[in-house]
Amino acid sequence: MSKLQPVRGTHDILPDDYRRFAHVVDTAREVARLYGYREMATPVFEFTELFARGIGETTDVVSKEMYTFTDRGGESLTLRPEYTAGICRAFVSNGELGQQLPVKIFAAGPMFRYERPQKGRQRQFHQIDLEVLGAPEPGADIEVISVAADILDRLGILERCTLQLNSLGDPESRTAYRKVLVDYYSAHLGKLSEDSRDRLERNPLRILDSKDEGDKAVNANAPSFANHLNQTSRDFFAAVKDGLSAAGIAFAVDPGLVRGLDYYTHTAFEFVTTHIGAQGTVLGGGRYDGLIAELGGPPTAGIGWAGGIERLIMLCNDPAPLPRPVVMAPLGPAAEAKALGLARALRRHGIAVEQDYRGTMKRRLQRANKLDARAVLIIGDDELAKGVVQLKDLDSGQQREVAFDRLASALSDVSG
Repeated sequence: MSKLQPVRGTHDILPDDYRRFAHVVDTAREVARLYGYREMATPVFEFTELFARGIGETTDVVSKEMYTFTDRGGESLTLRPEYTAGICRAFVSNGELGQQLPVKIFAAGPMFRYERPQKGRQRQFHQIDLEVLGAPEPGADIEVISVAADILDRLGILERCTLQLNSLGDPESRTAYRKVLVDYYSAHLGKLSEDSRDRLERNPLRILDSKDEGDKAVNANAPSFANHLNQTSRDFFAAVKDGLSAAGIAFAVDPGLVRGLDYYTHTAFEFVTTHIGAQGTVLGGGRYDGLIAELGGPPTAGIGWAGGIERLIMLCNDPAPLPRPVVMAPLGPAAEAKALGLARALRRHGIAVEQDYRGTMKRRLQRANKLDARAVLIIGDDELAKGVVQLKDLDSGQQREVAFDRLASALSDVSG
């Protein structure tokens, strides 16, 4: 039998790596809480139709990357490729969620996309996600970007990132720009890639984001979205930019930052970095005021973002080390029984305690050193008779007797 391995594009998150993983999630969760966001989770799989409508049938995610299967009941189901569609579905499905607007949600969990595995991008990957539903004002845009900036700042990443910003306008502006764009590309049809020619009628804005070199040359002279925004859209974008400046968040306007689907409106943004090889998006999102109506719900504004945890781990500082434990070293059955109760009592005081199951005193002290323990608590028959333990400080080497009921306070004086 061959040695079992994880499926290609997946990986085990071993304990040392999981500390970094948890550090990212815990930091994001804490910052989101300070802004009043509540945490929730959606199912890992949903009806395929949700993602086809919520992400867009013409996108690569839906057409090429989703893990879709037919269950035993004949239903087409898909493993979650992103969070936004599921959270918007939950808003429509659960009436109580939308009883008081706006709804402010934080979420974190695994996503699944069939892509070529590469550094920072796996087929099972993980995201932190933030969504605000029911807030059409530019203040919501400013807030969600502020939350993102504060998370990146706490993780020690912000100074290595650039916030790129663009306006996609309101539906009126988008319709006008789409027509101008189709006319422009139609005049350069022979220079476009096959994918872009296919997108021309269905999703022309996506051509602006093409990575094909020929498409890039055509895009260099494409009409600018900024020149086709109506006054309402200009005012909205100005309010977002003014708010970010007032909050002390630096940004750069990037006219090439687009979202192809019609339910995207107004603000689109990404925090990008060059510190993980080629310029990569660390965290990105935008306003999607038409999505909930597209899913069959009431017209409801929405804005949010998602950030890849694996990419954030590649950039962020290491978390603070875990508290150094105390090691129990009982000798004999009676001492081992007493040590169990003492260990539980110490843990109730928030003290990390490791307890060996076997071995001589020498072996137990060796293990304590490997664990980088701060102290060893030695209990034998003599100590039991006197109601004490021998507390050995492994940093100073000093050893003293401590009564059972004074142990927690004595350990607070030992360096951690």
